[in-house]
Amino acid sequence: MTEYSEAFVAFDVAKKKHAVAIAEGGRTGEVRFVGEVENKPAAIARIIKKLGRRYDRLHVCFEAGPTGYGLYRQVSDFGHDCMVVAPALIPKRAGERVKTNRRDAVILARLHRAGELTGVWVPDVVHEAVRDLVRAREAGADDLRRKRQQLLSFLLRHGRIYEGGGHWTLAHRRWLARESFEHAAQQIVFQEKIDAIEDAARRLHRLDEQLRAIVPTWSMAPVVEAYQAMRGASFLVAVTFAAEIGDVRRFDTPPQLMAFLGLVPGERSTGDTVRRSGLTLAGNRRARRVLVEAAWTYRYPARVSETLRVWLEGLPKAVRDIAWKAQVRLCARYRRGWGHRWGTPVASYVAEPMRPTPAL
Repeated sequence: MTEYSEAFVAFDVAKKKHAVAIAEGGRTGEVRFVGEVENKPAAIARIIKKLGRRYDRLHVCFEAGPTGYGLYRQVSDFGHDCMVVAPALIPKRAGERVKTNRRDAVILARLHRAGELTGVWVPDVVHEAVRDLVRAREAGADDLRRKRQQLLSFLLRHGRIYEGGGHWTLAHRRWLARESFEHAAQQIVFQEKIDAIEDAARRLHRLDEQLRAIVPTWSMAPVVEAYQAMRGASFLVAVTFAAEIGDVRRFDTPPQLMAFLGLVPGERSTGDTVRRSGLTLAGNRRARRVLVEAAWTYRYPARVSETLRVWLEGLPKAVRDIAWKAQVRLCARYRRGWGHRWGTPVASYVAEPMRPTPAL
C-alpha cells in the first residue's frame, strides 16, 4: 500500500481496447497513463482488482457512448464508485489540437479528481431493457413513416395524386390497389414499396403488442398508469417519458427537468448586455418530443373525455385530483400564452405536475 489511499481511474472506452489512466488523490498526486486493456470482462476485472489492492478506494469514470453500461455495472459489483460522464459537458481547452486515446484518458482522470465532470443517470438492467424496446418501437414507426413517404413521392413523380381525402385510410388503400404501371420495371418498384410498407406496419404492430405485454410487469408500471391520467398522455407518451427519464424525483426542481429536456432558452450575456436565444433543445429528444405532442392538447378547454373518464376510474383519487388540477391550470396557461401571441404550447409546464406521481 502506498501513501495514497484513493485514486481516480479513467477509461477511454473503445470497441476493442480501453485506454486507462489514473490520478492519485491529493493536489500533488501523480497523473499517469496505465496502459490499454481489452474490452473483455476478464481483462477489466484483472486491472480493477490490481488497482484495488494498491488503493483503499477507487473512483472510476468513463464517457457515455456506444459501449453501454457494462463497465459501470462491473465496476459497481466490485464495490467501487463509478461515474458515466456526459461527453457534451466535459471541459475542453480551446487550444487543444492533438487528440488520442491516451491523452483523453489522462485528461479524464485529472478532471475526475478535480470534480469537473458531470455524470449521467444509469438505468438498471430491466429499465434499460424496456427502454430498448421503446426505442425499437420508435425506430419502427420512423421506418414505416419513411417508407410511406417514399411511395407517395414515387406516385407524385408519375402524376398519381390521390384526391379522395387523407392518406392510408381504407379508401386510400383501395385506390392504391387499383393503380398500375405500363412498364414492368415501374410496376415492380411500386409493388416492392407496397410490400415494404406492409412489412413495416406488421413489425410496428408486433412491437406495440410486446410493449403492452411487458410494461405491466415493469417496476414503473404504476408510474406509467399515473402519467396517463394527464390529458394528452397516451400509453406511448407515458411509457416513453418514463423509460427515458426514469424517476423524476432525481431532479430537485422542475426547471432542472426542463433543462435536461432542452426546454429552456439559451443565453449569451456579458456585462450589462443580456442576450437570450431560442430553446437549447439539448438533452433527451425523445422525451421532449412526446411532451410537446402532449402539450398541444391543452389548446382546448379543460374537460374529461369519456375515454379519459374510464381510465381515471381505476386510479387513486390523489392522482385524479392532480391530473384535473394540472389540466385546468395548463389550459388556462395556454390561453394566456396565445393572448400574448405565442404560436406554440409551452411544453415546459407539462412536467411540473408530474413530479408527485412516482411516489404512488
